[in-house]
Amino acid sequence: MNDLFGGTRAVVHGRYALLTPGSFVPSNLPGWKGAVCVVNISPALGARFTQLLVTLDHEGLGEGNTGPNEYFIYLVAGAGSIVLRERRHRLEAGSYVFLPPDTDIQIKSGGDNLRLLIFQKRYEPLAGAPRLDPIIAHERDVKGRPFLGNEDIRLQALLPGEPAYDLAVNLLTYLPGAAHACVTAQVMERGVLLLAGQGIYRLGTEWHPVRAGDVVWTAPYCPQWFVAIGRTPASWICFEDVNRDPM
Repeated sequence: MNDLFGGTRAVVHGRYALLTPGSFVPSNLPGWKGAVCVVNISPALGARFTQLLVTLDHEGLGEGNTGPNEYFIYLVAGAGSIVLRERRHRLEAGSYVFLPPDTDIQIKSGGDNLRLLIFQKRYEPLAGAPRLDPIIAHERDVKGRPFLGNEDIRLQALLPGEPAYDLAVNLLTYLPGAAHACVTAQVMERGVLLLAGQGIYRLGTEWHPVRAGDVVWTAPYCPQWFVAIGRTPASWICFEDVNRDPM
């Protein structure tokens, strides 16, 4: 469909949204310099978390404090560094960082086009749970396992499944033709960035073609399903809220 006549794959409904790169609009956000920031998902959409895409130029910088929120930062592309507790850590594509509430942060670009995916969520304390510490790791060090018994879909859990964590962030990789065994309607809210490949994503009662760079938001209990199409694997990174009493 030609954009000249208002064509787009982007859709926004009450229980889900598909946002495509052609529909992204940059914002100026506090704490970021030399950066192009896109707010893909936020409470303004009806979500209970925020999902950002931030691209830094060669002098790009982000700094501040997480406040009452927790951050999960994933390097989609490029290289850079992060300073935590007065120590600088090198980051590359596939690196990720978890930051608990009230954590000082400084991220610097190591060249042009450092691209960050950032999930932000208000932390929900759990009585008796230990205090959360920052995590700096890389996806290659996380072993994949079959997703719901399907060897053609591999899941990498990037955060511990312990009760102290009220969010999960997972990488899912689908071989061409791999599909979910059923349509799910889960209590968890979800934010997705497609990293590679393409597929068909059922959202609610509609089927949508999706490809690398697309963003998907689903509210709790929104029916959803996915199949990878094409000749190369499809992969995405996914946020979910977990481990808390729904009441």
